[in-house]
Amino acid sequence: MVENTLMKILLVEDDEVDVKNVQRAFKKNKISNPLFVAGNGEEALQMLRGDGDLAIKPPLQVILLDLNMPKMGGIEFLHELRKDSKYKSLSVFILTTSDEERDKIAAYNLNIAGYILKPIKFDEFLETVNVLNSYWSLCQYPNR
Repeated sequence: MVENTLMKILLVEDDEVDVKNVQRAFKKNKISNPLFVAGNGEEALQMLRGDGDLAIKPPLQVILLDLNMPKMGGIEFLHELRKDSKYKSLSVFILTTSDEERDKIAAYNLNIAGYILKPIKFDEFLETVNVLNSYWSLCQYPNR
């Protein structure tokens, strides 16, 4: 089992306000997991694959993913991620403003752990992040 305090989390998000909100929510909920940030799917893949200075060393088990991003959006990123046997088992949670049925179907077809609409109010977002933390803290993950 990977200890929750050691598990790294990757946030793939291009909106700086949303990045700050996630960081604030981690702090307010006393989530001590290291949080890495990629501005789009291409950058996230580079970090996962160890390309350049941004490489993420294991253990990484959870990805928080926005769908609407420049260069490589969330669905395209998921397609690439799921092609690679090293990353097939990563838990990916979609955090998006898209309530489109086609986006939900496409994401679930790529084996996501959950599809969450971003709450408008920060208090609701705090609770959302707290619930996610409870979930991934309870999960048992393989050693990598």
